[in-house]
Amino acid sequence: MSAVAERLRALLGGEAVSDAPADGAPPRAAPSSADAVALLLRTANAEGWKVRIDGAGTWVPEDAPADVALSTRRLNRVLAIEPQNLVASIEAGVSLERLSQQLAEREVWLALDAPGLPTRTIGSVVATATAGPLREGFGPIRDHLLGLTCVTGDGRVITAGGRVMKNVAGYDLTRLETGAFGAFGVIVAVNLRLRSLPRVDRTFLVVGTRDALAQLARDIRAAGARPAALELLSAAMTQLEDWVLAARVAGTPTAVDAEATVIQSVAGPRMRTLESAESHDFWARAAAGALAGPVTVRIGGLPDTLDDLLDLVRHQLGLDERVSATPGAGTIRWTGATTADRLHHLRRTLGEREVPLTLERAPWIIRRSVGHFGAYREGVGPLVSALRASFDPGGTLVAALGDRT
Repeated sequence: MSAVAERLRALLGGEAVSDAPADGAPPRAAPSSADAVALLLRTANAEGWKVRIDGAGTWVPEDAPADVALSTRRLNRVLAIEPQNLVASIEAGVSLERLSQQLAEREVWLALDAPGLPTRTIGSVVATATAGPLREGFGPIRDHLLGLTCVTGDGRVITAGGRVMKNVAGYDLTRLETGAFGAFGVIVAVNLRLRSLPRVDRTFLVVGTRDALAQLARDIRAAGARPAALELLSAAMTQLEDWVLAARVAGTPTAVDAEATVIQSVAGPRMRTLESAESHDFWARAAAGALAGPVTVRIGGLPDTLDDLLDLVRHQLGLDERVSATPGAGTIRWTGATTADRLHHLRRTLGEREVPLTLERAPWIIRRSVGHFGAYREGVGPLVSALRASFDPGGTLVAALGDRT
C-alpha cells in the first residue's frame, strides 16, 4: 500500500480508501460526507497532493495524473424529496436513473436528460453542465438548480442558494460551479427544481436531409409549437437511413394533443409517432451516442446560426460522426475521433464569432492541451485564473481549464 493510501485510510477509514487499481494509478478515496471531502482536501492542500475528481466514473475518463482520485460513489443519499414544493435535495453521487425512479414514485419529475448512460450521476451533470434535448423546453442545467454545496480545493465547505424557488442568495456561485468541470471545487450536494410528472409523453419523428429538417424545425417553432424537445440528429446517432428531427411533447393530455396537432399540421404525413417503449429506447440510444467516440464537444451558438455552424463542424470535424443539435437553442453536440490540433483550430475559428466551444469528454492528453472551455472574449482568461486562485489557492484540484496554445 502506498504512503498516500495509508494516510488516507487514517483520515477517512479503511472502507473509504482503496489502493491503486493498476500500476501508476493513484489510490482512490470515496468520502461519505461533505465534511470528509473537506478533510481530504485540506490535507491534500497542506501536503501538496494533486487530487482529480473522478465522480462515479460515468463521463470523463479517469486518466488525469494525480496523487489521489476522489470518487463520489459514497455520496449517494437522496436527502429529501418534497413533491408539494417541487424540490429535491440529493448528494452528488446519486445516479439519474435512481433519482428518476424515486421521483416517479412521488409523481414528480426532473426534466433533465443529459447525454451518457442512465447511471451517470447528478454531480457529473451539474459539474459539466451537459444538458440534453430537454433543454429545448426546460432550459439549461442552471435552470434546474436552486442551490448546491461544494468543497473548495483548500477544504472550505460552501453552500449557495436555497431549497425554495424564491431564494436566490448565492445564485452567482451556483452558476459558477455549474459547468466548471471541478475547477473551483467538488460538488457534494444539490437542491433541484422539480416538475409534476407528465401524464402523457409522446415522440414524433421525421426522417430526411439535414437542411430540410432544419427548416422544418424552424417552421414548427414559427407555428407556435413549444415541444419539450426538438432535436436534430445525424444518421449515426439514431442508426436510421438519414437525419432525423425528433419532437417530444409531454404534459397533460389536453396540452399534448394541442402541441401534437400543431406539429402534425406542419410536418404532414411524413411524421410518425413512437409508442411509449419505443420512444424511451430512442432517446436512451441518442443519449448513449455521446459515449460512442473518444471525444465529445458542444458548441453554443444561436438559433439563426445553426446551419452555418453545422457546415463549419462538417468542414473541420466531419458530420459522418455522431451529431445532435437543438435548433431552438442553437447548440450542437459532436462525438467522434479527432485531434487536439483540429480542436484548437475550430475553437479559434468559433472564437472569431464569439461562439464558445466546450470540450465535454476526451482523453487527458487532449483535455490538458485544449482545456474544457476557452477564453473567446478578452478578459475571460484572467478572470478564470483569479477565480481559480480564490477557490483553489494551492492548485490541489486537477482541472483542464483554458486552451494551452
